[in-house]
Amino acid sequence: MIILTLSAVLPGLHPPPCPMGGAQQQETCPEASTKQLWILYLSLLLTSLGSGGIRPCVVPFGANQFDVAVGHKAARNRSFFNWFYFCMGCASLAALTIAVYIQENVGWGWGFGVPTIAMAISVVVFVLGYRLYRHFEPAGSPLTRLAQVIVAAQRKRKMDRPEDAADLYENKELDASISTTGKLLHTNHLKFFDKAAVITESDKPVSDPPNLWRLCTVHRVEELKSVIRILPIWAAGILLTTASSHQNSFSIQQARSMDRRLSPSSFKIPPASMSIFSNLAMLLTLVVYDRLLTPVLRKHNITYMHRMGVGLLISIGSTAAAAIVEVQRRAVAARHGLLDSPHATVPISVFWLVPQHALHGMAEAFVVVGHLEFMYDQAPESMRSIMTALFWTAIAAGNYLSTFLVSMVHKFSGDRNWIPDRNLNRGRLDCYYWLVTGIQVLNLGYYVVCARYYTFKPIEPVVADKGLADLELEQQGELSNVEKGQPYV
Repeated sequence: MIILTLSAVLPGLHPPPCPMGGAQQQETCPEASTKQLWILYLSLLLTSLGSGGIRPCVVPFGANQFDVAVGHKAARNRSFFNWFYFCMGCASLAALTIAVYIQENVGWGWGFGVPTIAMAISVVVFVLGYRLYRHFEPAGSPLTRLAQVIVAAQRKRKMDRPEDAADLYENKELDASISTTGKLLHTNHLKFFDKAAVITESDKPVSDPPNLWRLCTVHRVEELKSVIRILPIWAAGILLTTASSHQNSFSIQQARSMDRRLSPSSFKIPPASMSIFSNLAMLLTLVVYDRLLTPVLRKHNITYMHRMGVGLLISIGSTAAAAIVEVQRRAVAARHGLLDSPHATVPISVFWLVPQHALHGMAEAFVVVGHLEFMYDQAPESMRSIMTALFWTAIAAGNYLSTFLVSMVHKFSGDRNWIPDRNLNRGRLDCYYWLVTGIQVLNLGYYVVCARYYTFKPIEPVVADKGLADLELEQQGELSNVEKGQPYV
């Protein structure tokens, strides 16, 4: 961020501004030099690397600050994910409003400088609180443990599994550092990997520790099973990003062609600012869900799996609303003879786009937070950072899938391109929206099947001495659910 700020402030690190009137006269603006481009790319690369280090770790680190004992954690942890994403939404809203205003009215130097200063302050505050945090000792590479289970099971592929799971290898001392919140219990799914915990004659006498490339504990086997069980549910979240990507692209094109005035004599709303309604709807939904809905839903054992399903359903409504609005926008353009006037303002209010943005914000509050909580809760204790990183890769995969889908639409929609580059009035953007809606319906069906047959990880929890918080939880029926491996809202 410092390099990016300097590139906007120092004259030698960015090209000179375009000549006055250059945009209207189609004059060529001075191009950035190779050195200036390299500095820009370096700043963006460092920003990406920094973001990649923060995002996978901040969620598990924050959630791990709660008491390890099940009762206390269940009492406080259920709101953490809501308020974490609420803070992210506030930051995004500030970027869309305050930062953009500074960039447009004060200058790009301050536009980048203010976020840089804010980031520096946050780092200082984080470091000052170091002594207050709960720290966990590193327990080795979790990817190595997964590989060990696969190799050990493959080596014993011809062995028979014991009928009694109690005969599989256990070693609580060996697993102590990776099971501080409780040991994973044996499940009857993916039974092939149980062979990694079969004690053979060649393994006797079992050394301490054993050769983990030949013999693994049940806990480590269940770590791999948990990861495999998570993947189908994780994949269902990809299409939410695919469907929402048009909010930052095609909806801006729609807004640009619509009447963006608040009143006949007022200023025009910038097209990209319509995404503010998504942020506001998301923030409002999070507050209502956490403060009003959670106490009610908890009594009915509603889980984050239900929350994700509701969000996917709302997302379908968002895309369908976008298709309906586009049909109306094109109809108004046709009635006023504007189909061949791509730069003309179609006399239809831009606020017709509010429902699709609001529904998208609501869907995001349900799916993203539920998805994030699912990844954290169902991940093995020692792999929560990796699973959180996997959550963010779902968002990246959704954007790439959106690009692929648009490319396919360009290729197969024939001479009458659904998404033309220059004249949206002559396209059929509504058909693209209906296509995405249909894909989302299929994705919802896929998710329902996966959720129906999903097995929550069973855990032998570490329960602290019962205090007032535990007694309150038991009265609400929560503590028993957590001990059984069931999720909670």
